[in-house]
Amino acid sequence: MTPREVDELSAGGPIILFDAECVLCSANARFVLRHDRAGRFRLASMQGALGAALYRRHGMDPADPSSMIVVDRGTARQDSDAVLSIYEGLGLPWRLLGALRIVPAAVRDPVYRFVARHRYRLFGKRDTCWLPAPEYRHRLL
Repeated sequence: MTPREVDELSAGGPIILFDAECVLCSANARFVLRHDRAGRFRLASMQGALGAALYRRHGMDPADPSSMIVVDRGTARQDSDAVLSIYEGLGLPWRLLGALRIVPAAVRDPVYRFVARHRYRLFGKRDTCWLPAPEYRHRLL
């Protein structure tokens, strides 16, 4: 993808970049699609062209990412901040989880990174990339 194409797609609202082969990450993507009634979030897998380009743009290797990323208006959030921004964007009751920001990122992020680093061992890895149900496919970039 060209940088211009990436910028144009990024301008349409927040994009959650995730690992579509990870069982935990796919479950989170399904959760977001089901609970995002406003249709605010879009998803891009790190295995796809846009997801890989956005990972590289924000300094991560899409073949071995250290975190999921939420890109919104050119700003990238990662680690526990990315997770909390998703829940805050889902509205009530999920936005109440934003209260976890009271816990310093220096405490939250190591826990996040441990789970991220061991996600395949803890939750499993799919043989193929996860795809959303047909009614949500338009939100997958």
